[in-house]
Amino acid sequence: MTTTCTRPTPVGRVEFFDGTLRTKSEFDSARVFDTTLRDGEQAPRTSFSYDEKRTIADALDRMGTHVIEAGFPVNSDAEFEAVSDIAASTSATTCGLARVVEKDVEAAIDSGVEMVHVFASTSDVQIEDSMHATREEVVERSVNAVERVKEAGVTAMFSPMDATRTDEDYLKRVVEAVSEVGVDWINIPDTCGVATPSRFGDLVRLVDDHTDARIDVHTHDDFGMASANAIAGFEAGADQAQVSINGIGERAGNAAYEEVVMSVESVYGVDTGIDTTGIAELSAMVEEYSDVPIPANKPITGDNAFAHESGIHAAGVIENSDTFEPGVMTPEMVGAEREFVLGKHTGANSVRKRLEDHGFAPTDDEVRQVTRRVKDYGAEKNRVTVADLERFAREVGVAREETEVRA
Repeated sequence: MTTTCTRPTPVGRVEFFDGTLRTKSEFDSARVFDTTLRDGEQAPRTSFSYDEKRTIADALDRMGTHVIEAGFPVNSDAEFEAVSDIAASTSATTCGLARVVEKDVEAAIDSGVEMVHVFASTSDVQIEDSMHATREEVVERSVNAVERVKEAGVTAMFSPMDATRTDEDYLKRVVEAVSEVGVDWINIPDTCGVATPSRFGDLVRLVDDHTDARIDVHTHDDFGMASANAIAGFEAGADQAQVSINGIGERAGNAAYEEVVMSVESVYGVDTGIDTTGIAELSAMVEEYSDVPIPANKPITGDNAFAHESGIHAAGVIENSDTFEPGVMTPEMVGAEREFVLGKHTGANSVRKRLEDHGFAPTDDEVRQVTRRVKDYGAEKNRVTVADLERFAREVGVAREETEVRA
């Protein structure tokens, strides 16, 4: 069941929207299609067990994710079973992937998913050197696959794979052909990650002009633009974006679930209906199961996302977190915690706060002395821990706060 929660509202939201980026929202709604269990698992050297797939799917479902692409049912008996079980146990729409090949489509339908995602290459390089087919054959097989899915009473999504490297006239021809047989969704994939936000937005509008189906986008991160491209898709009229937790997936990965969701929620002010407070926990889970480490500077979920060391920044955040954080997103909104890191760049305000948080009552002079020790120790590339801080405090002679004793 999807749970409803009240998310914390950042105090400084008005400051953001009264600044240079003040704007009205470019779109009113945004759906999230998670492909962690399909494209995410295609990340090199990544494989989820049956239990791990179920656990990730359950978490995505509890958070209110709209669509869960559970896998590629024809791939193996184990994959088919996992997809079937996820479809039977979640309230989210469950999707299965299929090539425009009869056995793929039948396996996806038989797995019990509510949506079948069929795809065919449409760029000439992939048609010739991957599918070993002709343009005419691709159109025919795509139409047949969509017709079969619709005949089975299942929602049909079609992807013209490598759309961003496809001849424009041919792309329109394929889109119109599957639209004529009732496709429900057209997914626009930037398969090789070559799109830019403005160009991708133009492509979404082009496809939208040639179909009555709803538009979905799937963007890759080869040039670091996947999340921005997904957002550009929403701005251009797409209803839904395909994402993966931590951005894992083929090569450099996909648009990251956490980045797209929090951008939509916080920067655009659009309610996705997703319980964002589960993001940090789910991110850590996928990091463990995938064995793909999260970089410290990763937006939203990296160790440094809500961490402060620089004296000026830490002092400002201690006074008001909106000073050197976005102001429209807090760590609490994603289930994380703010951290003040001690090191070479630490200032006195941060040291005072950490000392007081650990039961000390330092004088101004003692704070200066401890701060000097912290800076010197950090400058030698040492990580300053709480134990180090307490050691420095004892060396300086900082007193503990007095505690009231009651009879």
